[in-house]
Amino acid sequence: MANQVERSLIPALFEQLQTEKFVTLSTVDHESSGPNVSAISWVFAKDEQTVFFAVDQRSRIVENIKKNSLVVINLIANESTYSIGGKAVIHQSKLDGVPLKLTLFKLDIDEVRDVMFYGSKISTEPTYEKTYDKNAADRLDRQVIEAMKDA
Repeated sequence: MANQVERSLIPALFEQLQTEKFVTLSTVDHESSGPNVSAISWVFAKDEQTVFFAVDQRSRIVENIKKNSLVVINLIANESTYSIGGKAVIHQSKLDGVPLKLTLFKLDIDEVRDVMFYGSKISTEPTYEKTYDKNAADRLDRQVIEAMKDA
C-alpha cells in the first residue's frame, strides 16, 4: 500500500525543524544533470508550507538550484524517514546577521512523504558533533537559526 502524501509538514516534523537538524538535501547537478546529495544542518521550518535552509555561498548547491529549483530534503524524525519536496529559491543572497557568507534558500513545500521501508521504524536518529571550537560553533549555529527566523 502506498504511503499517504501530505501537502505540508505534519506537526511532529514542524517541531523537529525548529532547531538545527541533520538533513540531506537532494538537488539536480548543474553540470551533469544527475542527482547531487549534500548533508546540511542549518534548516528551519518557517511554517508548515515553508522551510528555510542556509549554505555557504560557494556551495555547489547554489548553482544547482539556480539551474533547477526542484529539491528534496530528507529528514529522519518521528521514528521514520521523510521526503520533503518542492521548489527552492534564493531568499537572501547573503544571510543578514551572520559572519559567514551564507545564501538563504526558501523551499515552498509541494509534498511530504513518509519514505521509510515497510515494517520498520527508526530506533536512533542520527547525531553529529562539530569538529571545530565548540563555543564558536554553538554561537554561529544560534546566529544562523536566529537570522533564518527573522528572514
